[in-house]
Amino acid sequence: MKLCDKETWESFSDFLASKGLRVTGQRKGVLEALFRQSGHFTADQLLQDAQNLDDTVSRATVYRNLPLLVESGIIRKVDIGTDNKFYALNGRSDTFKAQVVCSNCNKIFDIEAPFLEWYGKTVSEKLGLDVKDQRLQVHAECPDFKKNGSCKKTS
Repeated sequence: MKLCDKETWESFSDFLASKGLRVTGQRKGVLEALFRQSGHFTADQLLQDAQNLDDTVSRATVYRNLPLLVESGIIRKVDIGTDNKFYALNGRSDTFKAQVVCSNCNKIFDIEAPFLEWYGKTVSEKLGLDVKDQRLQVHAECPDFKKNGSCKKTS
């Protein structure tokens, strides 16, 4: 379990101030809960953990802050084509990550894909464009499904 470091909190506080938004105890609870997540998580998982830290955190607070956390660069949104949207901390990584998603249970596996980052930059440079977002997803069956013919649904 990671703890929210002072630098991240200050960065998010500055980001909120630049948007004319206040720093509140509930926002701090959401940020602290965010750093208790492991891997990919949903808004509901974040809400539950935030409420365990601060029972005044509401569903609306979490849903209002997720876009701010994405825009600030602290987290990234991972859309796997289902009703649930997943999120993950933007860790410091030197390599582009792609996702392999289990078609049955929606478990998300991150894999290093530095070639994809190179490809996106190369193609966009040839066209004179700036890369804003790039992703690769592969849908497959997870090891549990392959072994047992089923797996535990995560969504």
